[in-house]
Amino acid sequence: MKPVKAIYVDDEAPALDLISKYCASIDEIELLACFLDPTEAVIYERMDEVDLLILDIEMPGISGTEMVGLVPNGKLCIFITADPIHAAKAYDMDVIDYLVKPVFPERFLKAIQKATDYLKFTGLDQESDFLVFKSDYMVNKLPTKDILWIEGFGEYLKIITRFKQYMVLQRLSDFMEKNERLGFVRIHKSYIVHEKKVKSHNSQFVFLADEKQLPIGRKYKNCFK
Repeated sequence: MKPVKAIYVDDEAPALDLISKYCASIDEIELLACFLDPTEAVIYERMDEVDLLILDIEMPGISGTEMVGLVPNGKLCIFITADPIHAAKAYDMDVIDYLVKPVFPERFLKAIQKATDYLKFTGLDQESDFLVFKSDYMVNKLPTKDILWIEGFGEYLKIITRFKQYMVLQRLSDFMEKNERLGFVRIHKSYIVHEKKVKSHNSQFVFLADEKQLPIGRKYKNCFK
């Protein structure tokens, strides 16, 4: 697997130096750039190449949490901060990991391994019948045959299986753009099903193999044609 391409943004120079040294000792990561000023990072000319954002949270001008929303979607993120009070916010954002300063090399390596595992599983998933996603700080690899349906809640979606439910920070539209090739069908503004789980359907409802009934939205009435 190719090294994970990352940038690190922190307004403290000693922190930049330390994390740069850690990255230099880890073969799985390529640190493309470091920034003291988050406004410079946002306009970084190689941002499209970046897989992973390593961000301080409390910075002048733009906070780390704000920066996540200013760069292209799809970037993994590790937060590094001196204040553990931000952990709840990081949890809500479903980042790969959250590190509290001082950051020790073993703990940093563990965070990088989480990122590489996620990207590795995602890459392997391209030609398979597995769905790879983050939920509760864990990378999950779930066979599509286990998924009963998926329900949207704004910025989040819920993946429902027979024995467990997973909340994922992702819009239904983004999910479909990435995973339609795996046999998923959007039937409603709030629902996605897998075509192999559909027992029957009419113009108004989809009937799943487990007797679950879901509505077909007016916009999606031709979803199975």
